[in-house]
Amino acid sequence: MSDETHISVMPRQALELLNLPQGGVVVDGTLGLGGHAFLMAQAVGDAGHVIGIDRDSSTIAVAQEKLLSVKTKIDLVQGSFSNLDRILAGLKIKAVDGILLDLGISSFQLDDAQRGFAFKTDGPLDMRMDPTDGASATDLVNTLKEAELAKIIFEFGEDRFARRIAAAIVMQRAKAKITTTKALADIVLRALPKGYTRGRIHPATRTFQALRIAVNEELEVLSLGLEVCFRMLKRGGRLCVISFHSLEDRLVKVKFKSLAAAQEALILTKRPLVPSDAESEANSRSRSAKMRAAERT
Repeated sequence: MSDETHISVMPRQALELLNLPQGGVVVDGTLGLGGHAFLMAQAVGDAGHVIGIDRDSSTIAVAQEKLLSVKTKIDLVQGSFSNLDRILAGLKIKAVDGILLDLGISSFQLDDAQRGFAFKTDGPLDMRMDPTDGASATDLVNTLKEAELAKIIFEFGEDRFARRIAAAIVMQRAKAKITTTKALADIVLRALPKGYTRGRIHPATRTFQALRIAVNEELEVLSLGLEVCFRMLKRGGRLCVISFHSLEDRLVKVKFKSLAAAQEALILTKRPLVPSDAESEANSRSRSAKMRAAERT
């Protein structure tokens, strides 16, 4: 699969905020297809070192090809940025000059029906960033209690019809196991009040987001990852985070404020940066993006 449909989000703003030094050691903690990592390599130059981390081996393979032309030292690692301390220890690196986290899911993953992240085309209900690790969305929708499903959909999807959707899932799975993205999307549609289907986003979007967050433990990973990443920065090093929904952005905002209050960090973005109208038009994935950055003091 090519990366033709993938466009890095807010690349210019990210590079400006990171302010990477020539010859620096930097981390792209959410490598994806390598778009940001390629620009980070250009910024640190041939004497620099870029470490790219991703939970998804398939995206690492694509990124590796993209970065072949780069003379900068590159290390690509399958794993989570929440384990950055251990990853860097394995590479014998004590601290880095900059870290970028581009959270959420890429168009590359969304467009692959076999990954089960979206319902545009039917596919197995999986949603794991690392398809070899942990419980899938199929496991969750078919085994969790109704109250647990409702809690996930309400808290992670911020859907006011969470209870109705959870009840419909439990009712349907009593008849037959729910295993595909289309089956789940249809259940959500039937569970909602008539007339609710009108709107900017598909009515099943929030449920799919909620399950993806739960499957990949995204908020737990982010909470721990922010702590670990900041600890691995050199003094004067910078952490830049791009989030795509309010739950992520809130975590980043609160963490940065806490670090600043403890005089451990300087917040570089009083308000989050957002994409320009032109970028939002060119790249629909960027529309909900918010970027925050802080410097270790």
